[in-house]
Amino acid sequence: MKMERLIGILSILLQREKVTAPELAEQFEVSRRTIQRDIESLCRAGIPISTAQGAGGGISIVEGYRVDRTVLTDPEMQAILAGLRSLDSVSGTRRYAQLMEKLSAGTGGLVPGGAHMLIDLSSWYKTSLPPKIELIQGAIEQHRTIHFTYFSPKGESVRTVEPYYLVFHWSAWYVWGWCQMRKDFRLFKLNRMTELTTGEPFTPRCAPLPSLEPERVFPVKYQVTVLFEPACRWRLVEEYGADRFTMEPDGRLRFTGGFPDADSVLSWVLTFGDKAELLQPEELRERLRDLTKTLAVRYRRN
Repeated sequence: MKMERLIGILSILLQREKVTAPELAEQFEVSRRTIQRDIESLCRAGIPISTAQGAGGGISIVEGYRVDRTVLTDPEMQAILAGLRSLDSVSGTRRYAQLMEKLSAGTGGLVPGGAHMLIDLSSWYKTSLPPKIELIQGAIEQHRTIHFTYFSPKGESVRTVEPYYLVFHWSAWYVWGWCQMRKDFRLFKLNRMTELTTGEPFTPRCAPLPSLEPERVFPVKYQVTVLFEPACRWRLVEEYGADRFTMEPDGRLRFTGGFPDADSVLSWVLTFGDKAELLQPEELRERLRDLTKTLAVRYRRN
């Protein structure tokens, strides 16, 4: 994309004394004419670039601007590299690693192999998730709608959405866009989508950034209290933190927390088997009692 290429060219000019147009054209796999237009765009943006023809000539940033050549420190570049590698872990490509190579061109050891931060955003859905991310990313760049069937606790629906942002939040991927059905901006979880396709072009509207506050993404409907056996401590610490439960005199752990729906509560408690007891709310305690009776009948031996 042009913006990525402009950033890459500027980074190279800030780090090297001089570079030729053919070198840039080969680096970014475009024509020399495209590089010339990019240089003109940088000049219009206020970057003082000078060009010299003939032997020993080339493209450079004027001497007085060299004070800004240390735009990124080594730790800052390492943080950028970790982020770009994490995006490659989702797509299964080297798109962002290649961009990093362009950004760090000519810096020598600025991006050493021994990075101290590794981020892997890949999920269990390695076959279904990357194609969705690639398709949505392309739709965002081309300003095209996306169509999909969506499954939620409220039921199944077919949606047409103008996509604006791909969002990674709390171990899951979402798309933030204008839902033509709801006439409002909505957050859709990618793993709940099927039959995803691109649609017609749309005129971009002023899109607010999504609110990722937990109460917005997962609005709380039930406040629950659960007693756990001491052996469950590790899971409570891992999933909610050590400050979300207290210890009873008999050693059991009293947990309190909010959940968006009844199914989330019941399914979570059941994963602990007989090591958890749902105390409140009474409504869900009764539903869990009825559910366990149904399960007992279903799995009773003849």
